Amino acid sequence: MLTNRNNLKLPTANIMKLKYIILLSSISLMAACAGNQKPVDMTETKSTKKATGYETGKVSEKALSSEARLPGQLKPYNEVNLFPKVNGFVKTVFVDRGTLVKKGQLLVTLEAPEMESQLQAADSRYMQAKENAVASKEKYQRLKEAAKEPGSVSPLELDNALSKMKADDAMARSESSIVASVRTMQDYLNIRAPFDGMIIQRNVSPGALVAPGKGTDLPMLILQDTRKLRLEVYIPEDYVDKVDLKQPVKFTFNAMPGQEQTAKISRSANALGSMRSEAIEIDVQNHQSILKPGMYAEVRIPMLSGAKSLLVPNNAIIRSTEREYVIAVKNGKAVITDIKEGLTRHDSTEVFGNLKANDTILKNASDEVKDGAVIN
Repeated sequence: MLTNRNNLKLPTANIMKLKYIILLSSISLMAACAGNQKPVDMTETKSTKKATGYETGKVSEKALSSEARLPGQLKPYNEVNLFPKVNGFVKTVFVDRGTLVKKGQLLVTLEAPEMESQLQAADSRYMQAKENAVASKEKYQRLKEAAKEPGSVSPLELDNALSKMKADDAMARSESSIVASVRTMQDYLNIRAPFDGMIIQRNVSPGALVAPGKGTDLPMLILQDTRKLRLEVYIPEDYVDKVDLKQPVKFTFNAMPGQEQTAKISRSANALGSMRSEAIEIDVQNHQSILKPGMYAEVRIPMLSGAKSLLVPNNAIIRSTEREYVIAVKNGKAVITDIKEGLTRHDSTEVFGNLKANDTILKNASDEVKDGAVIN
């Protein structure tokens, strides 16, 4: 029994009801005080678990395609930049861009006045030396005839005459060689075609001063032989030992779709260039001058039978500006493995790297997965 302020007695049932209300109020107050604690988010726990469940795949080993599709480009069979051999001024240009020329045909003439003066001087010296040689020879012949009479000519005088004749003859021959050399130099003023072909570029006009140039200088003319062309294809390093050089190749030019041609590989560089690839060439006949140097083609190169390659799913390859790699799974941990890409199919890509058949790799991986990360 409880007594209120007015000393009134309360019934026992009311007392029990009051205790129950006080108990509920205490529970509510405790729950309100704990409101600053973060409740457990069942959704977040579920998504985290899902994020660690990576999808994996296997590295497969299959036979390569019977052929590799690689780009090729047409090059002229012969090409030369024509420079003068001596300094001079352009006198006459007999050809222009697009002119068909024959081997030995005169293309450009130059003029060099100082070279004409050199030729005249050399001719004068030769004529003088020749006259001296003739006079020495005649003198020796006379002394030789006179020496037949005993005591008329001393042996010493005859020997001196013989030596003078030989010296003058040698001087005459020397001057003759100088004249021939100057005439050869003068012939350098005539620029002729070294082979049959077409002039594709002309960079000079009459009156221009020209000089012997280097590879980086602008040539007077550029001559190409386009009756036969070279289709140049670069084989990546990873395919070099898999190409069948004895089988014919098929190619189609981008400018002439649907017109497939077949030819054999004519020559191979047998060395890797700066792009880590080997150059091969296919001779292409161009009798009708339809094909032009610089045209691109898709070349289908046959592969050796039995050659196999490692394939991974396309979505397993991670590409960045610095590298290409896949993430292998070994002993439950991620191992970043650098690769090089080869042929690509609709669902897989040929790769080269430190991988083996049946290795486990991550699919749909990203660069957020670090080397050594635990894979569940």
